[in-house]
Amino acid sequence: MSIGQLEFQNLPDVSCALDVLVVAPHPDDAELGMGGAICKMIQQGKRVGVVDLTSGEPTPHGSLEIRAAETAIATRALGLEWRYNLGMKNRFLEPTLENRHRLASLFRLTRARWIFAPYWSDAHPDHVAATELIEAARFWSKLSKSDLAGNPYHPERIYYYYCIHLKMVPQPAFVLDITDHWHAKAASVEAYQSQFVAGRSTEPPSFVEKLREEAAFWGKTIGVRYGEPFASKEPIGMKNFESLV
Repeated sequence: MSIGQLEFQNLPDVSCALDVLVVAPHPDDAELGMGGAICKMIQQGKRVGVVDLTSGEPTPHGSLEIRAAETAIATRALGLEWRYNLGMKNRFLEPTLENRHRLASLFRLTRARWIFAPYWSDAHPDHVAATELIEAARFWSKLSKSDLAGNPYHPERIYYYYCIHLKMVPQPAFVLDITDHWHAKAASVEAYQSQFVAGRSTEPPSFVEKLREEAAFWGKTIGVRYGEPFASKEPIGMKNFESLV
């Protein structure tokens, strides 16, 4: 098994390393879970990328062409300049050695300091498999004497965003203030008309309105208007208290 850089078709420029790489099982998961955080980090000057593991299709009202067009609109709404799709199989996503090899190679090529992954407990098998795959690929990416693309590299941190299909109340490690970026997040989610508008009831509240109420709940927990929760399996280090809300 050999996955060289040339096998990543149309890979966006990685000559300058990413600061952050968000790994999403499907197009729309990054937007739902941390669209506000993506916008905020970009505004702060970080080089942020999103890699979608699958196309997200088939779905009842979508197609490969529709989903790709929606993803392009969402990408522009977030201000993202780096996004890639690894082309793994939707509904059949598994943390196989081949998939681990491919994702680890991408980690080595992009050299992002921080990786964001879906929260590890979910009803959606693709999400659970994605998180297991990401954690294993993070370990593999530092291996020497391998046929992985790029040079050995170990991302410093993995944080976990909540885009879950369980009726649960998260207990996050921290909540990020996204008040100034809510409208960009909402626009990125609204781009996916085939997922969140087509076939749904037109009675209020709409899907995006429910998402706004959820963001308002998390904002209230930290004394701001809108927030996004995140988890961590590792201790979170701090140099000072100046960034605390």
